[in-house]
Amino acid sequence: MKESANIAYSFATANAEAYGVDAEYFLDAYLHLHVPEGATPKDGPSAGITMTTAILSLAKNVAPKRNIAMTGEITLTGKVLAVGGIREKIIAARRLGIKEVILPDANRRDYEELPEHVTECLTVHFAQTYPDVYDIVF
Repeated sequence: MKESANIAYSFATANAEAYGVDAEYFLDAYLHLHVPEGATPKDGPSAGITMTTAILSLAKNVAPKRNIAMTGEITLTGKVLAVGGIREKIIAARRLGIKEVILPDANRRDYEELPEHVTECLTVHFAQTYPDVYDIVF
């Protein structure tokens, strides 16, 4: 989880100006990503694009699109990598009433193998790079 947060932060700071953030922002800001342990196990890489979005949202002072779920590991170059548990994540999103989801393009096959009753009424976007995510949420 810490490594994912560090990668998200590094990507956001290195690409700040490309996303409309004053590069000086990160020189003065103190950011803390709080992910309480609780009883729910967490695997950090799945939250990479979400953490990156949260950091950029804070730095831009602009809220991302509401009622959208996302999952995907991010690399330092902004590539969105595959994650596990797509079925469980889609079912969880549906239970919460979320109708729009961003998944790694590398997980397209996992999504397409899901039964239609699980995927009906969902709008799914597949991202190869973080700019794909950014264009959807901001």
